[in-house]
Amino acid sequence: MAAELSTSINIKEPRWDQGTFVGRAKHFFTVTDPRNILLTNEQLAHAHKVITDYREGVVSPGLTEDELWRAKYVFDSAFHPDTGEKMILIGRMSAQVPMNMTITGCMMTFYKTTPAVVVWQWINQSFNAIVNYTNRSGDAPITVGQLGTAYVSATTGAVATALGLNALTKHISPLIGRFVPFAAVAAANCINIPLMRQRELQHGIPITDENDNRLGESTNAAQQAISQVVVSRILMASPGMAIPPFLMNHLEKKAFLRKFPWMSAPIQVTLVGFCLVFATPLCCALFPQKSSMSVSRLEPELQEKIRANHPGVERVFFNKGL
Repeated sequence: MAAELSTSINIKEPRWDQGTFVGRAKHFFTVTDPRNILLTNEQLAHAHKVITDYREGVVSPGLTEDELWRAKYVFDSAFHPDTGEKMILIGRMSAQVPMNMTITGCMMTFYKTTPAVVVWQWINQSFNAIVNYTNRSGDAPITVGQLGTAYVSATTGAVATALGLNALTKHISPLIGRFVPFAAVAAANCINIPLMRQRELQHGIPITDENDNRLGESTNAAQQAISQVVVSRILMASPGMAIPPFLMNHLEKKAFLRKFPWMSAPIQVTLVGFCLVFATPLCCALFPQKSSMSVSRLEPELQEKIRANHPGVERVFFNKGL
């Protein structure tokens, strides 16, 4: 008989070294794998049971180390790391590529008329609002009013940016006009993410020591976490919104697209999807998921509390969200 799997494997942390970009990239290629959205409720429930049991020191009969890590990544793909609740399907990171390739491809195809800009920017910000809420940091609830404010503000900002830039680029090269959706998305990310996570900025996010002992909540940590997420999201959108415009500008001069203009949207969606398959995990990997900062950069009162109760702690850790 095979020996029973050890209960000493640390599944609180990713399988690969998160101190290196390569380790984080391997982690996020697994987390953002679009195939995870095809998992059934039974498969998710099984992974949940395997991980919950293992954390309590109970090993499922015949469980191998590879099966344990697979269960962990299935579990992580569907359940929030702080609240433990099952996440909304389209808000999960595994849904980022199929959802974003469709929405971004259409935004970049139908960008010339005002109704098209309004509709697709609204759809994109509706999706972003779901993603930002689903992947928030911490376990504190967000009110319906806060959700509504963030959603309306980001949608208004994105539409206003897109329409304003469209008006400015009417007398410039058509190629420059193709970058209007990207500028609108970048502006909206700077609005949507901080507003959707405003409670964290007001009340702080949970911070811990290296052994996961909770030390309090910090607004300074929240500012760092949200800044990193904004940068990651903008860079994540960059390849899919910067490379296809050059290719489409070239292809639309060819006889094929002149003969079959309806192929423009499918081609654009495919190009964006190819870029996102790589950009999504690589940009998520730019910063460690379990971010950290020096105690000296925390709020003064929190510094005093930690130094009084935990004198040996020099760095604190927190989930930056996605």
